[in-house]
Amino acid sequence: MMISLLQIVAVMMLAIFLYRWRASIRRRNEQSWDALLLKLRPDWSARELSNNFLWKEGINATTDDAWQRMEGPKGLWAMYQNAKVMLEMANFAAINSPDIDPLLLATLRSDAIQIRVCVISALFQYAFSQASEGVRVNAFRTAQLYDGMAVRMTQLLQENAAFVVPDFVAAM
Repeated sequence: MMISLLQIVAVMMLAIFLYRWRASIRRRNEQSWDALLLKLRPDWSARELSNNFLWKEGINATTDDAWQRMEGPKGLWAMYQNAKVMLEMANFAAINSPDIDPLLLATLRSDAIQIRVCVISALFQYAFSQASEGVRVNAFRTAQLYDGMAVRMTQLLQENAAFVVPDFVAAM
């Protein structure tokens, strides 16, 4: 009797999981460029970290200066969330544009994962040691990755969805 009950619960849990997974795939496939751009965080911008933000890689700030400009954990969290959105944008472009450079797509995906891992690590360190040198170095590395990802995303959009570039630049 108990085993039958456990089997029923397990099957129901699996069914719920599969239903939610299918619904998330359906939502993802029904997105548009505008919907994705609206997900970007407008309350923080990484423009202050680089003179050529979105057009050329490279941060012109020291670790301490970058920490100040990114407003500490606020900027880190914005990078975390925007990296997820840019990953969704890359996936959307891959689905809807047949001639995407696979290396660029793989790099964007890798960047998003690295940014999210670095942010979690930096925020975890920050929780225990405030703005120590290790936190600032980790935040600087995250900002470098974010800057590179933003440049590559701009390149992807220019090549595959040029009409979206002005809105992307404004949102970033």
